[in-house]
Amino acid sequence: MELLIFLIAVVMVGGLIIVPAVRRMRGGRETMRGALRASDPGEYGFVPRERLDVRLPGPDQPLTEALEEVQASQDWQPAARLLALTEAGSELRWQRVQTLAGAAAYELAQAPGRGGMWLRTWRVAAPKDAGAAAVHAEFLVRQALLDPSSPDFRMILEEARSVCQEAALLAPGDPVPYIIELGVARGLGYRQADFEELWSKVTERAPHHMGAHLAALHYWCGKWHGSQELADAFTHAAAASAPPKSLLPALPLFGVFEHLPEVNLVRSLYQSEVITKAIEGALYATHQAPADHPVLPHVRHLLVWFLVRAERYAEAMEQLRHVDGHVGAVPWSYGADPAAEYAVYRALAVAGWEGHGGSPATLPR
Repeated sequence: MELLIFLIAVVMVGGLIIVPAVRRMRGGRETMRGALRASDPGEYGFVPRERLDVRLPGPDQPLTEALEEVQASQDWQPAARLLALTEAGSELRWQRVQTLAGAAAYELAQAPGRGGMWLRTWRVAAPKDAGAAAVHAEFLVRQALLDPSSPDFRMILEEARSVCQEAALLAPGDPVPYIIELGVARGLGYRQADFEELWSKVTERAPHHMGAHLAALHYWCGKWHGSQELADAFTHAAAASAPPKSLLPALPLFGVFEHLPEVNLVRSLYQSEVITKAIEGALYATHQAPADHPVLPHVRHLLVWFLVRAERYAEAMEQLRHVDGHVGAVPWSYGADPAAEYAVYRALAVAGWEGHGGSPATLPR
């Protein structure tokens, strides 16, 4: 399966599918036919790869409209109005701050020195705007983490910490500035006691905030300042204490993802007890959480990745039905071409679905 995914990824980036590789999947010719059908996503109501939105994990029409207006006019005011109308402390505010900062960072990468000018103008024109400070802080964290080997890495993160503190003063009850500082803490290597003190400021304001837990998880991972054991303890404690309708039961799946081996030679890994339990926890969370929870698409995207690898194609198709059209989420965002990464797994899900007798007509709507 690992080799198959790699081969299909290589060729699908160029818009092709290698037939011999697809035939090795369970389902033989039927599976291959399903993979070829995926090249025409319209048959399943799926969005063509070139139209996939890489900015957002799921639909948010007010945010999309504000972004389009900002990027077309370079006027920051639509973004300011949107955040002013977004409830402080909500998961939606965190999501919108993330997306606005990501948009500015992307523009700067596309046009160095000029891109994202609207954010700089916003900060100068409205220095007391808490939303502008939060977006600026997140933008700086993203810029720093793009290249931890840069000689400016610590300097940028120190500036981000100062802007986080400024944002916190401008909006005392909002957890978002402290959530953003979790990224600073990861980059600067806060001592565990200092990180836990920062985390307490988050949980005082939003104890069950899924976005905050996702941000904190990175610190506890082995690739940063913790270990798999510490990350597991963090994710399972959060899941166990989750209130009704929370997404926190899905957190262990994110912890599992962050600690997967670089190379997997065990075909049954994704049917193992640990991964199966994490998948079931995430599925439970998707069934319990409100349909409009702004972080729910993040969970669904990661489920697609795991369910395809576990060869649970019908369940993967169900998740695709909810998120298709938007790919601004882990795991796709870790790749150089998120839309292509996502399209590979969508094709594999369709191939497996049809290899087991499914069709566009039998896909639940």
